Amino acid sequence: MTFRPEHELHRRRFSRNLGLGLTLAAFVALVFALTVVKVKRGEPMQGYDHTYSPALLPKEEAKP
Repeated sequence: MTFRPEHELHRRRFSRNLGLGLTLAAFVALVFALTVVKVKRGEPMQGYDHTYSPALLPKEEAKP
């Protein structure tokens, strides 16, 4: 039993798929790295949940 030689179209498609896969992997790595940096900073993370939150208001400057 012999296998047919790979068609040129499949080689080009594999090349594009490989490029897209590497691009997606780089994007996932970037998002993961940004998440790790944000968590390691230790600042409180608060989301916008449509309620009043005094911590999200700008701090008042002390007058001399």
